Amino acid sequence: MSSQIDHLLNENRKFAPSESFAANAIGTVGLYEHARADREAFWAQQARDLHWHKPFTEVLDWSTPPFAKWFDDGELNVAYNCLDRHVEAGNGDRVALLWEGEPGDERRITYAELTDEVKRLANVLTGLGIGQGDRVAIYLPMIPEAVASMLAVARLGAIHSVVFGGFSADSLRSRIDDAGAKLVITADGGYRKGKVSALKPAVDMALADRNGSGAQESVEHVLVVKRGENDVDWTEGRDLWWHDVVPAASKDHEAQAFPAENPLFILYTSGTTGKPKGILHTSGGYLTQATFTNKVVHDLHPETDVYWCTADIGWVTGHSYVTYGPLANGATQVLFEGTPDSPHPGRWWELVEKYGVTILYTAPTAIRSFMKLGRAIPNKFDLSSLRLLGSVGEPINPEAWMWYREIIGNNLAPIVDTWWQTETGAIMISALPGVTETKPGSAQVPVPGISIDVVNEDGSHVGNGNGGLLVVTEPWPAMLRGIWGDPERFVETYWEKFHAQGFYFAGDGARLDDDGDVWFLGRVDDVMNVSGHRLSTTEIESAIVGHDATAEAAVVGASDETTGQAVVAFVIIKQSYLDAHTPEGLGHSIRSWVGEQIGPIARPRDVYIVNELPKTRSGKIMRRLLRDVAEGREVGDTTTLADTAVMSVISAQVK
Repeated sequence: MSSQIDHLLNENRKFAPSESFAANAIGTVGLYEHARADREAFWAQQARDLHWHKPFTEVLDWSTPPFAKWFDDGELNVAYNCLDRHVEAGNGDRVALLWEGEPGDERRITYAELTDEVKRLANVLTGLGIGQGDRVAIYLPMIPEAVASMLAVARLGAIHSVVFGGFSADSLRSRIDDAGAKLVITADGGYRKGKVSALKPAVDMALADRNGSGAQESVEHVLVVKRGENDVDWTEGRDLWWHDVVPAASKDHEAQAFPAENPLFILYTSGTTGKPKGILHTSGGYLTQATFTNKVVHDLHPETDVYWCTADIGWVTGHSYVTYGPLANGATQVLFEGTPDSPHPGRWWELVEKYGVTILYTAPTAIRSFMKLGRAIPNKFDLSSLRLLGSVGEPINPEAWMWYREIIGNNLAPIVDTWWQTETGAIMISALPGVTETKPGSAQVPVPGISIDVVNEDGSHVGNGNGGLLVVTEPWPAMLRGIWGDPERFVETYWEKFHAQGFYFAGDGARLDDDGDVWFLGRVDDVMNVSGHRLSTTEIESAIVGHDATAEAAVVGASDETTGQAVVAFVIIKQSYLDAHTPEGLGHSIRSWVGEQIGPIARPRDVYIVNELPKTRSGKIMRRLLRDVAEGREVGDTTTLADTAVMSVISAQVK
């Protein structure tokens, strides 16, 4: 990769925070000043906002990089910080979870009720032999029992490995095997798109005896929540119904203190092939950064806000910004089981109106899907309660950002576009609402206490106006502590490239604009080399989505005899344009548009009009599969897609 990534797309719109928002914002300029003056003292102050059974005296041990220890001599209990301390402070009657099932059933669960449930479950797990360091696999839909399960495991000092409920039996088995899980918590099924999606059968398949080794041997019990009412097979002596054992258990349970570096969870990165890559996070540092960033980036006022992060707990966003951050902050939040379009395409906006949601944190993929359907749907609902909007998961293109601001936020709600990863554990780059002048499409600035740079291949700073590789230059509290069972892979994957400088390499290309704000250009693997010019898929996609007819786009580089690589675009068209234009005409119009917006070098060689794009269950576009189609190869592994049939449809549309 050359020392610079060509930047060709300009964005000049800026939005200053309103005076009224800034006056009440939690984030302040002073946070940056404190962090710059003494970074470790800054993080120590944030950590002391938690409850420590044994206060720490050492902030950071970086004596054996890249293996960090934060607050190492301190002891705490993560679940106590999320539950008991709020009850003891007199907030037991505050609603913790406003749960809505996809069929429309609902539950309002207070902090006192959730605390009691977690204590009962902790006693059940203890009776099943679960203790400090044991691994528990959680394979559940978005129901309150999922959050309770994570907290009960954490309460015991055990380690949870949450597996998204849409993953196959083989994917589940590989994760159980790698972690050596002793217990699986699952449900008979959960609701998805109007039907019950079975879960227990996948667990049974994952635990089936295969040569007498692996998951079948490590797992001693399966705890099953009755949710879908679907028929399930039963293994006596191994399987237990939640409703038989948890309500009957004692609600007396004292939270024990564990070291700050006690492992909290393993989370396997999506799209893994071969041996799963289990990202390991520990307790004190992770909870400190998740809690702090949830408070200041989302401007969370727990006494008055109704917060909704739409992520599933199977992804890191659901760990940090559904379970741990908001509950540690004492927030009231919406938890929704279903999909955005079931039973109707306005379901999310219906829930915003119903519960008076004030903070919404979701993915660009969802925003673009709503753009495709048009503004008429959200306009049917009262969204005036929304005062802050967030974006997470991948770079958001400027046009989607503007639609989000104008249609969902009524041109008033600030947008925080957040960058972070499973590996970073918590938000690393984001605007601070009330402080930052926001720019459509830019992640903007590191949060206070985080050190980020954009560098060349040799690790030198590129300077404003230039592009390169995004790195984290100093250890941070929520950083991954390794890859489960494979420390060599941890060093090789994340630290080897800039070993001499001690930088963590995120794998993303980025540029600094003239103000020094960060703009993401996509994964380094997604940067194309067209006739010697390095072009970012993110920028070309942004240009295409800027075309009036476009709802969503994905761009890949395909081999080309003349130019080395050629730009190939897969485009979803807004419904209102499909009837009035031919695919050929739309393709020609989009090619010309990109040439005008960026330059002839970025004009796509091919534009394919498609109905859907291949996405993982967390909403990320699988560009490698589109590259297979663009280059005429057999399409690779599709098992991690939300809809495995989508590639067959795309292949047929392209021919």
